[in-house]
Amino acid sequence: EVQLQASGGGLVQPGGSLRLSCAASGFTFSNYIMRWIRQAPGKEFEWVAGIDSGGTSPTYADSVAGRFTISRDNAKNTLILEMNSLKPEDTAVYYCSKPPHKGRGTQVTVSS
Repeated sequence: EVQLQASGGGLVQPGGSLRLSCAASGFTFSNYIMRWIRQAPGKEFEWVAGIDSGGTSPTYADSVAGRFTISRDNAKNTLILEMNSLKPEDTAVYYCSKPPHKGRGTQVTVSS
């Protein structure tokens, strides 16, 4: 059974930083492209970032490029999202995803 558990969210002021982690289990993590997605209140899911199985080719949505960094530790079955220069519009529940699975998310709130 695929299990994905995101953590590390919280309340942060605009311009602040957070580091999200995702613990993956139930599949061979190192074989799969992984993604971060998010859902803001009242909005549809939005793709945030993706990374290939080897961790060498990250890709980002235009809205987060230059501020967020996705990475992975295949030895620890962990996906990471470093978020800097956070904006109020980054407020959302963040999920790590191995489509079609997305697991349990973590709330990020950016507010002064």
